[in-house]
Amino acid sequence: MKLFHRTQLAPAVVLSAADTFFKRLGLSMSANAPRERTYTGPLGTVRVSAVAEGGHYTFVQSESDQPGESRLDKNVKKFFVQLHTSVDPRHALEAAY
Repeated sequence: MKLFHRTQLAPAVVLSAADTFFKRLGLSMSANAPRERTYTGPLGTVRVSAVAEGGHYTFVQSESDQPGESRLDKNVKKFFVQLHTSVDPRHALEAAY
């Protein structure tokens, strides 16, 4: 499943946060590139890339090897909320139902 997020954080900050977040999930880094990381573990494999867009935004994209909305995909969404909260600490996660 592919997911994306736009943030005002720099790509290096996003990838550093991804290293910390996915390590806590029990995933280990299996590939490392300047703007991309791949994490593998019992939940599956996820690739996270962070690329500076025009202006002051960073485009963060994730792609997992899991079908549908798996636990891994839900955790990627939590990571995106963590990024949003680091930019705007007033942001509160709320259920949308």
